[in-house]
Amino acid sequence: MKTADKSSIAIIQTAKVCGSTCTTESDRVSVEEPLEIRLAVTCDGAEVVHQVAVTMRTPGHDSELAAGFLFTEGIISCAADIARIDDDKCNVVSVYLKEHVEVDARVFARHSFMASSCGVCGKKSIDAVRVKRQYDCLHDSPLIAPSTVHGLAAGLRSVQADFERTGGLHASCLFDSQGQMQIIREDVGRHNALDKVIGSRFLSNQLPLNGCILMVSGRASFELIQKAAHAGIAVIAAVGAPSSLAVQLAEECDMTLLGFVRDDRFNIYSGQHRVVLQRS
Repeated sequence: MKTADKSSIAIIQTAKVCGSTCTTESDRVSVEEPLEIRLAVTCDGAEVVHQVAVTMRTPGHDSELAAGFLFTEGIISCAADIARIDDDKCNVVSVYLKEHVEVDARVFARHSFMASSCGVCGKKSIDAVRVKRQYDCLHDSPLIAPSTVHGLAAGLRSVQADFERTGGLHASCLFDSQGQMQIIREDVGRHNALDKVIGSRFLSNQLPLNGCILMVSGRASFELIQKAAHAGIAVIAAVGAPSSLAVQLAEECDMTLLGFVRDDRFNIYSGQHRVVLQRS
């Protein structure tokens, strides 16, 4: 396997069959590699480094991913908790906390491993995912027009550069209430793509994301709702379907959850009060 110029894409040789004819051609595939997230804390004057999680991800924006993961898991609460982040470019990111920051010791006993397909893997129970939210969603904001929602899927697809090359990446994208794109991140793991988006805003002290719309390329799963709610995102739109637990959590968190957002249509599963509809 030969890695392309961008570390998120690799070039491989593949046998392509059309009818009964087989040819050998080059193909682009998404890179999937493990990332070890380490957390360094000061205990009795000594700095101690712990492994917190290993996630299968697409390389790129690893510092954002680590910071976003630590925030959305409720381990740290603000960028000021962080003294520095070391990214050795060899699949390890170490986040060093300031001396005054205390971390629940149970975090270091979790030894969480996450596959790229599921951000909840490795948790002992679903209750472990229901962390205390850092921010609440605003009940009456943002208000969005159906025309804005209809434009989200096209807006997302237009900036999915790596997906266009490989067909193998999920994407999370933030829009403002008028449908203007703000940031996009792609990854083989849908939860990683969202952690990268939230991590970017977390590190630049732009949380909560109360006025934003989150658009995701796949289905709306429980872990995406949990992470979005933790960052104060009140509106999440998905190209695919939500799960029953995602709908339940969105309702509990007063979030607007939209599914099947494509082809000028969408379903509203919760929080209809934020969608400005014409009444007949």
